[in-house]
Amino acid sequence: MVARMNTQMDINADLGELSTANDAALMPYLSSANIACGFHAGSVERMRETVALCLHHGVAIGAHPSYRDRAYFGRRETGISAEEIYAITREQIDALRVIAQAQDATLRHVKAHGALYNRCATDVAAAEALARAVVDSDPFLILVGLANSEMLTAGRALGLRVVSEGFADRRYTPAGQLQPRTLSDALIEDENEAIAQVLQMLEHGTVTAVDGSMVALDIDTVCVHGDGPQALAFVQALHQALSSKHIRISSEFA
Repeated sequence: MVARMNTQMDINADLGELSTANDAALMPYLSSANIACGFHAGSVERMRETVALCLHHGVAIGAHPSYRDRAYFGRRETGISAEEIYAITREQIDALRVIAQAQDATLRHVKAHGALYNRCATDVAAAEALARAVVDSDPFLILVGLANSEMLTAGRALGLRVVSEGFADRRYTPAGQLQPRTLSDALIEDENEAIAQVLQMLEHGTVTAVDGSMVALDIDTVCVHGDGPQALAFVQALHQALSSKHIRISSEFA
């Protein structure tokens, strides 16, 4: 692979899921936040608090819709229909928008959570339903999705601006999907490995899959899961690594 030059990258995390203190610690190192809308975690009050933190730190605000599944943190496939995916996505985006507007904040993007995200990466009907919900809510919203996924294809087809996402703390299958969390090697728990994976994505446009094969992917944003025990250490190290290579951290998605 030919090395690429990246001068800018977005760092995002899924927030509004744990404590306000956890989110406050992460915020200075982020450029975008995906805020839980109450279906898998969070609450109206947590949404308000997280929006306020984003405003304070100049972090872009996004909705993080999920299956209605607090018992399993939205990480269990529920098998609901495409029509239901549309409805729950609209409901969650619109709920966060109301909260953001009350603080004179603007909702900028949408990124699905957990099992809904994984389903929409490969299921065409689900991806189209998600994208329709976004465009019907606000055609100027940005849809964030897994690199090379059906989510991005569906968003582009409806005229949405789409952003391709890579992960610092997850391993990949040879097909370019996220390794299922049910498998022991799904998560990257070593900080150095996480940083090396991100730099490989940025410098070479590839990621090494669990079987050692190389998967091509081009990313605009990189995610560190805010609920992980290493989240703060990972995002601090990632911020430092990108800055040391003169990569500007920004939510502008150049």
